Parts: sequence; structure tokens; C-alpha cells
Amino acid sequence: MGSALETLCGQAFSAGQTYMLGIYMQRSWIILLVSCIILTPIYLFATPVLKLLGQRDDISEMARQFAVQIIPQMFSLAINFPSQKFLQSQSKVGVLAWIGFWALIFHIFLLWLFIYVFGWGTVGAVVAYNISGWIVSLAQVVYVVKWCTDGWKGLSWLAFKEIWAFVRLSLASDVMLCLEIWYMMVLVVLTGHLGDAVIAVGMNINGWEGMLFIGINVVVSVRVSNELGCGHPRAAKYSVMVVVLESLIIGLFFMFVILISRDHFPIIFTSSKELQQVVARLAYLLGITMVLNSIQPVISGVAVGGGWQALVAYINLACYYIFGLPLEGIWAGMLCGTALQTLVLLIIICKTNWTKEVEFKESL
Repeated sequence: MGSALETLCGQAFSAGQTYMLGIYMQRSWIILLVSCIILTPIYLFATPVLKLLGQRDDISEMARQFAVQIIPQMFSLAINFPSQKFLQSQSKVGVLAWIGFWALIFHIFLLWLFIYVFGWGTVGAVVAYNISGWIVSLAQVVYVVKWCTDGWKGLSWLAFKEIWAFVRLSLASDVMLCLEIWYMMVLVVLTGHLGDAVIAVGMNINGWEGMLFIGINVVVSVRVSNELGCGHPRAAKYSVMVVVLESLIIGLFFMFVILISRDHFPIIFTSSKELQQVVARLAYLLGITMVLNSIQPVISGVAVGGGWQALVAYINLACYYIFGLPLEGIWAGMLCGTALQTLVLLIIICKTNWTKEVEFKESL
């Protein structure tokens, strides 16, 4: 839901309406905090929910205890994501990197202190998680209030004005991204029930690669929204072309690395010689997955920057759940769903009239 700010803040900043950045951020705080309240019962009643999904009783109960304990961290995200998008829209990513770096160092220290020194076990991990989450959130807010005076003009009742339109965009962003994330999570759950270690290895590698392209996703969404806000349709178009090409080259590089090291990289994940041989035989399939997963997140970032979340939500639903998931074979379904979604979005981007996009944004 917080990704709605990537669209609005990026366009407002480039259009010179910096005073609106703080208003948008406050609206998002309100919406996300209310969403946390709505989600809290799921944490509180995690045990019956997990049992309904077929989980073991002991695991369901332990999961509920952990879920209840991390509720404070969930609320910290309602503050974290809007302030993060506020800074990203102005290309102030350096401060986010430094805050994240020092928070990571401090988090490691807290884990050592609470788990190994105090002997608190999982409770210590939860306490460290909650503290670190709020440190990051509050550090970002302090930076916004103290050093972003152009965009932050203080708390304002304007945050409640036209909030329903903001809710609709937030929900569209939410559905779009959740459909993508849940698709991968469903595959992980199915893999767990099947006990397919080969697919588990593939998922791990995709996760590593995905971290890189999530960052590029944010970059392109901010760049596209900035260019549209400035009224530069050609710059927006060429930005998309450059980032997609760049991501494709990176994906091809990862595919090349997987193929040339197919007899060796499985050692990272398993000591079983038999499993290593099976993974090596499927390296070509994994390589294709790496290429597809390099382009798909970037295109989703373009959609966020252009404000197309609702359209992409429908596309994700059709490509992933109606087309991809029912196919025989978990990996094949994932590949086919991702390939179709990528192809559809590429066609939409190629046919987009960026001049009309700029005119539409200016009319809002």
C-alpha cells in the first residue's frame, strides 16, 4: 500500500509541488496505521487460521506466539514505508542506505545481547526485531522533519482531504504487489508439501537475484514518476528502455554464471551428491527463470511510476492465478505465468503514448 507514494510523491516533486509530499506521506501513515489495526486480529488468531490451512497444532501455536509478539514491528512498517517512499521520490536514497546499514549492525548486536547474553531465545529475537524496526522508522522520520523542510511543512489536516482517492490507489498498489508476492509464496508452500528440494534450491537462488531487482524496481518507478511530473515524455520513455535493457543484460549474466557453474553451485545449498546432480541437470531451466525474473520486477516498477497499478493487478490475476498456477508442474507454471505477465506488460509499455500520459497527469 505504501508504494502508492512512489507514484504521487515522484510526480509531485518533479512538478514543483514539494509542499504536497508531506501531505501525501501523512495520508499514507493514516491509511497504513488503520490497515495495521485491521490486520491485528489475524496475528492474534493465527493458530486457528494456520490449523485451517492444514498446519500442525504445535507449529500453529508457536507461530501465533511469535506473530503476537511482532505486532509492534508491523506498526513500525506503517511509519517506515511512507517515509521511505517520501525520501526515494526525491532521490535521497543515501540516507536510507546509511540508516539501514547502521540499523543492521545494531540489530546484530541486539540479537547477540538478547539471545546469547540474556538467553531469551526466540523472545530475544522478537524484541530485537521490534526495536530495530522502530529505530529505522523513527530515524527516517527524524531526517524528514529536520532536513527535508521543502517537503515537510508539519502535521496538517489536509492529510484527511481527498483521502478516499488515496485509499483506492493504495489498494490498487496493494493488490498488484500482493498478487505477485503471494504467487511466489504459494509455490513455496506447495513445494514444502511436496518435499521437492530441487525447486527449493531454485527458489533460494531466485530470492537472491530478486533482492537486486527489487532495488531497480524502485529506481525505475521513481524515475518514471519524476519524468512524468516534469512533463518529459521522451525522457520517461528512454528511461524505461534503458532500465529494461540493463536488467536484461544483468539477467543474462546471471544465467551465464548459472550455466557455467551448474556442476558446482548446488554445493552451496546441499551436500547430497544425488541432489547436486539433479540441480545441475535443471540448470538450463533455472537460467531461463533468472532472465524472466530480471525483467518482470522492473516492468512492475514502470507500472507503479506511471500509476497503472489497477490495470497490472488484473493482469497479474489473469497471468499468475488463472493461467500459470493451474498448469501441471510448479516450476513450469511459475515460468509460464511470469513469461505471460512480462510479455503483456512489455506490449503495453511499447504501445504507451507517453505524451498522453504526461497530459493526463497534468490534468489531475
